[in-house]
Amino acid sequence: MSTVVDKAPAVTAPERTGRHPAAAVLALARFEARELLLRIPVFVVFLLYIGSSLWSLFFSGDGMDDYPVLQNIDRAHQAGLPFMGVAVLMCTNFAALRSRRQGTDRLFDVLPMEPWRRTVAHALSVVPLAAVTALVVAVQFGWAAMKPGAVGHGSVAELAVGPLVVLLAGVLGVLIARICPRVAGGPVFVVVGFAALMVAAEVTGEKQHWLNWLHPIVSENGADPVPSDLLGRPAAWHALYLVGLVALLLCAAVLLSGGRTRLMAALTVVAFAATAVGIAGQSPGHAAALTASRTQMTRTPARFQSCVTHGRSTYCSFPEWTGRRDDWARVVDRVQRLAGGGAGGAGLTIRQRIPVIYDLNGDAALRPLRTPGVVSAGTRWGGNRVPEFAVGVASVLVAGDEQTASEMCDARVVTVMWLALAAQDDPEAAFREVRLDDATEGSGLVLAPTEPVAMSAEQTRIVRELLNQPRYSVTARMKAHWTELMSPETSEARVAELLGVPAADRGTGQAADKGASCER
Repeated sequence: MSTVVDKAPAVTAPERTGRHPAAAVLALARFEARELLLRIPVFVVFLLYIGSSLWSLFFSGDGMDDYPVLQNIDRAHQAGLPFMGVAVLMCTNFAALRSRRQGTDRLFDVLPMEPWRRTVAHALSVVPLAAVTALVVAVQFGWAAMKPGAVGHGSVAELAVGPLVVLLAGVLGVLIARICPRVAGGPVFVVVGFAALMVAAEVTGEKQHWLNWLHPIVSENGADPVPSDLLGRPAAWHALYLVGLVALLLCAAVLLSGGRTRLMAALTVVAFAATAVGIAGQSPGHAAALTASRTQMTRTPARFQSCVTHGRSTYCSFPEWTGRRDDWARVVDRVQRLAGGGAGGAGLTIRQRIPVIYDLNGDAALRPLRTPGVVSAGTRWGGNRVPEFAVGVASVLVAGDEQTASEMCDARVVTVMWLALAAQDDPEAAFREVRLDDATEGSGLVLAPTEPVAMSAEQTRIVRELLNQPRYSVTARMKAHWTELMSPETSEARVAELLGVPAADRGTGQAADKGASCER
């Protein structure tokens, strides 16, 4: 007799893969990052950004990039960030709406990954783009910092703005997709947001400090570099504001996607607090102490400078520009070797100065000094700043002080210009660069560290002819007739005769002498 045992079949439990849910989120983020990078707008914008950065590193030809000021270089990358931000926002928003456009939302309901995890994955897909931006910014700044002519100090907080703006744009694109799950949501936001910024700028004006710093990018470029202590930029607070804003927008997108947990609520509170603290820290305008420091450094720069003697002259600079003194000394020595009389052995004082600072977007000029033997030097160097400085040195050697040189209306301008230009490696190119109109014919203005020097058409002709002659022969005639060349009563025709320049046509010469005026 057989016994029948009624027993239910055993059910094998599903094997655990051992994978954490975060692994699926990261896998999706990697896929979305690759897709995002291959989007045409993002790919083109990042290619242009990297290309322009490389071009500025290796092919910049203006000369001033060879002597970078690091407290300006650290925010130079911010100019192209708006285009990158728009491209990242649009493409991230488009990717977050892919399932809705293709009608696959219903299929996600049977998958183990919750919608809020997909939102996190879309936000994380922007991290590689932010990393690329950070790498480009670091290479660009590092290359400038390693140049022998670099001066100043950069800010990590300023360098962090680039990658943070890319992250902010990506998270904002995901949030817009959750608030308005329509393809037109991203473009409408960009258009409306741009219009709102334009209206706000017109209504409030540019001097509303706290409103300006609510913008993700506040580059403030235009003015000449100033000592880093005078910048007055709340860069660290602004970086905290951006970090908090990125986290806050991400938390909002996750909450809208159903991720309403205690942990997410706590993270939202922390992100909101960080954003509020950043806004509070960056909102106060320039403190009275900063305004007082700016005024003192402008009016009495000697109190904040150290000086060193090279040869017969003294060179004074702000602490961050001590390495520039040797460059100034080389120019001064080359100009004085060409001068005659007492000017060749005169002791000058080269004083670095900054203009009155109201904001970092201004472009104020240095006022000429009445102090005899003092030559002003700015905070930029390289390119046409070198012949401009040489014009300042030659002007003081000839006229005695900068104020008198700015009012000089006679033929001594010829001596000033030849001393300044003959000391350059390429005098003819320097002549074009130092002229405001980039011309070597006709009347015009010559740039200098302070006020420009006016040249008549005849003075321009004489200088051009002198530059075509051997420098040693002109130097000999210049030193032999130095006393007469220094006289305000010497006419342009006489100067041309003393220096061996053929006389102009009679009509042209008469017009030229009448044209030796201080018209600005």
